[in-house]
Amino acid sequence: MFSVEVRDRIMIAHSLPDPFFGPAQNMHGATFVVDVAFFRPELTKQNVVVDIGAALDVLKAVLQPLAYRNLDDLPQFAGILTTTEFLAKYIFDAVAKAAREGALGEDGTGLARIRVTLHETDLARASFEGAVG
Repeated sequence: MFSVEVRDRIMIAHSLPDPFFGPAQNMHGATFVVDVAFFRPELTKQNVVVDIGAALDVLKAVLQPLAYRNLDDLPQFAGILTTTEFLAKYIFDAVAKAAREGALGEDGTGLARIRVTLHETDLARASFEGAVG
């Protein structure tokens, strides 16, 4: 399986109001390094997995509405614990939708899988990986 991975970062604020999260129950900030890997079994006729520029553009567009925002204030996250794992799936869903809708060009239609990894620190990260379709 071939893969290409692109990276961006995002700064957010949020709280995780459940005793399970100890001090993270309180409002705090996070800077996530976000990696998105695109997988396909065969290269395109141009011998690529996906256009890297298009992949970077899609990732930037997906992250932009969350950047420098308090996730607790966004209606799509009302009542949701916006953990790193949850955000990995949320970003995956948006990137996969963009791929299905043609934002990655023809290359995106032949993708088999996408993996989104959020690096919370240099010591901890969470991922979600799934089929594009």
